Amino acid sequence: MQSLRYAHLALRPQSVMPEAAAGRPLAGWRLDQSGGSDGGGASAGERGRVGETYHRPIMGEEVVHFLKPQPGKLILDGTLGGGGHTEMFLKNGAQVLATDRDPAALARARERLEDVYGEQFSALHANFADFPAVMEAAGVVRGLDGIFLDLGVSSRQLENPARGFSFQREGRLDMRFDPDADVSAEDIVNTWSEEDLRRLLHVYGDEPAAKRIAHAIVVRRASRAILMTTDLAGIVASVVPQRGRTHPATRTFQALRLEVNQELPSLERALQAVPRWLNPGGRLVVLTFHSLEDRIVKHFLRDHSAATLDRPEWSGPRPNPRHCFQLIVRKALVASEAETAANPRARSCKLRVAERNSNVLHSST
Repeated sequence: MQSLRYAHLALRPQSVMPEAAAGRPLAGWRLDQSGGSDGGGASAGERGRVGETYHRPIMGEEVVHFLKPQPGKLILDGTLGGGGHTEMFLKNGAQVLATDRDPAALARARERLEDVYGEQFSALHANFADFPAVMEAAGVVRGLDGIFLDLGVSSRQLENPARGFSFQREGRLDMRFDPDADVSAEDIVNTWSEEDLRRLLHVYGDEPAAKRIAHAIVVRRASRAILMTTDLAGIVASVVPQRGRTHPATRTFQALRLEVNQELPSLERALQAVPRWLNPGGRLVVLTFHSLEDRIVKHFLRDHSAATLDRPEWSGPRPNPRHCFQLIVRKALVASEAETAANPRARSCKLRVAERNSNVLHSST
């Protein structure tokens, strides 16, 4: 039987971020006031002018401000994409090691940046969760001064029908970041049991109509395979009425993409490796685009930024063996109104920042 490999993270209860010393956001920047929910996390880029935003780095000013790229610093960009953020780091003098699972994205970014920045820029085909192995393979023996993760789907991936990410464009149901990966959305839709599909849509899509959609998929595929994005979108729309501007298939496509690319397990693996590779004073900056991934980042930073732990059965607080970060902003930042007006993809984005302290962690923590 198929099962979600990371369902426990999506179902984990919300918690309150602990108090911590923090810098104030610059004037004009906005704190997240949404209470931690994005209404199910529609896929970034399904809402507008994706063709205009290939190299427009979301919250670029804020990212550069907090990551502080400069000569002598080595920064990991784990999600290179169009290379917009990396280019900003390079322009500020930092050396950048970048990874991406999409070979087409790597080729475009290399073509655009390698001739200009030479050995200052390196890009490798890899899942950002495997960045420790990438660092070792690249011969990097020093730690990192900054780690940047921009999570989600790129505009080019959404706009290319052949990639199968968008329900607005007809294409094969693929959704793989890496075209050589084993499992596609087509495989899941046509082979998973009705119960496993229901659970997938419920956990990764927060879909209220998960049971109806899963049943409709199984009924339809009994007569012919579901191969195209527009076929799946039509099946969902046939059992879920549209309310407002959000397409009924938004949550279904999100859930499938998360499972196909194992996005949440990859994020968790990467975060667990960050403390070992980030130098004291180095910063972790993460952009998230829906509540599931933001919750993982939020909980990780909460668990690793509290100096002490306390439980009712203890006589008093105890030192937190995982304390290795200081929160630079206690609440997530969101894009400015001006940016969201110019770039609709920025509407669902949240930015979190933490700085590595000098505490030494043992492997058991």
